[in-house]
Amino acid sequence: MKKMFLFCLCAAMMLCACSTSVVQDPTVPQQTQGDLVTRQVSADATKIQLSDNGITVDGSAVSADATDAVYAAKDIVFYLEGQNFTYGEGTKDDEHSQEEADRHTVVHITKPGEYILSGKLSAGQIAVDLGKDAKSDPNAVVTLVLNNVDITCTVAPAVIFYNVYECSSADEATATSEVDTASAGANVIIADNSNNNIHGSYVARIYKSVELNEDKTEVIDSKKLHKYDGAFYSKMTMNIYGEKGNSGVLNIYAENEGLDSELHLTIFSGNLNIDSGNDGINTNEDNVSVARIMGGVHYITVNGSTGEGDGIDSNGWLIIDGGMLFVSACGFSGDSGIDADKGVFINGGFVAASGNMLDALQGTQTYVVLAFSQRQKGGNDYDLKNETFGTFLTCSPANDFQYLIISSPHLTPDNYTLWREATQLQGSKSMGQMNSPGAPGPGGPNGMPPAGMERPEGTPPAGMERPEGTPPAGMGDPNIQPGGSGNPNGTPPAPPEGGMPGGQPGGFPGGNQGQPQESSPIFEITEGANFFQVVTA
Repeated sequence: MKKMFLFCLCAAMMLCACSTSVVQDPTVPQQTQGDLVTRQVSADATKIQLSDNGITVDGSAVSADATDAVYAAKDIVFYLEGQNFTYGEGTKDDEHSQEEADRHTVVHITKPGEYILSGKLSAGQIAVDLGKDAKSDPNAVVTLVLNNVDITCTVAPAVIFYNVYECSSADEATATSEVDTASAGANVIIADNSNNNIHGSYVARIYKSVELNEDKTEVIDSKKLHKYDGAFYSKMTMNIYGEKGNSGVLNIYAENEGLDSELHLTIFSGNLNIDSGNDGINTNEDNVSVARIMGGVHYITVNGSTGEGDGIDSNGWLIIDGGMLFVSACGFSGDSGIDADKGVFINGGFVAASGNMLDALQGTQTYVVLAFSQRQKGGNDYDLKNETFGTFLTCSPANDFQYLIISSPHLTPDNYTLWREATQLQGSKSMGQMNSPGAPGPGGPNGMPPAGMERPEGTPPAGMERPEGTPPAGMGDPNIQPGGSGNPNGTPPAPPEGGMPGGQPGGFPGGNQGQPQESSPIFEITEGANFFQVVTA
């Protein structure tokens, strides 16, 4: 059984609450629980009941008319087998037969509004497309309410937003980490007391047009028609919310990446369990995208079936302002638990992250980076203790790792000890950040993974393979109901027995600025950034 990160906080700490600031849109029905922004569900929302035996919309059989707000068709976008090199960039592993695709029913949503999804679709997709002009129309807004829905798609994302209002710009020249996504056209609410399961695939890059070399044997330039990497995907900025009680759960099982947005993603609240073959969460506009976590409880584990994967990967910024985040990068590749090209900022919330690479960290909340002298095997308990509270926290990284990141609003200046099971560890405190590109360090020169971490791409570790459509034990448990950061005791709920392996975020490339102190069993944590290297028994 894979273990998860668990925070064990003393009773005095349980009374404390995280502090974050959020921007609320007064035109959107919302409720704030402390620092937790949630969304209410509209009374007049359209109800879509899924079933393999027939789909209904507000109690009537779904339409086949493409002019209706909701209609169903057998027209899923996928990567077709047997095509030549001018079709796309996919390999044999990315291909699907027309017969497999035709088994899928696509439920199309074509008009603005709020849609409540319930029931099960064993082969299908929810596709939101308000038309090519929607991107510039502030009224082209769709909210999907997930209310005990179970969707499996083996050839493409199980849920996809194609065209809705884009509230922001992809202009790199004006890009900033301060992005207000409240008016975004793609919105998701996880209904209270619901357990939702999304099993999704992906679509490899399909060409819209190509330019060939003189011999007509190679593509030298191309334009993209389709490419959708995540099981739950949006081409536009997307928001995730819990309903007012923040008691619902969204489980995402992804063949490739998990939850993706091509521009920005804000997780205001809600509770996510993600098990992915590649990146658990990805925002992919280079030097522009902002992934922001503001609330909720989120367990992200990369199982590495694609050969790699960060826990969270933003091609721009990653901002953590609140919530509880437990992330585990791929255990055998040089990837990070929390990775962002423009920087990771920890300003609040609980963070436990493990991986085999370390990206630059910043932020206003105290954090600790532990760089181990050797790769650590997943499944062991690591306890951070001090004299004031005894065991301050326990974390059990599911995957192998070399970097462990810990941050908490309760991580106050003090002397701590670190234990792996019953063994006390020691380390050398660095006087500067361990992320100097090209400087040798525990992660190896130029940010390369430590020796032995490499594995041929696409080769999962033994035991990682899982029969198609079969979730890890516990992931489909309808009793999984973690609370959000508004949970009165301030601690994450215990994950389901045998369920989603919990959080271990990753880190940054090796290297050290400043001279380290001598190795010591005492970990002196001060306010702000704390780096310890050569952590060993």
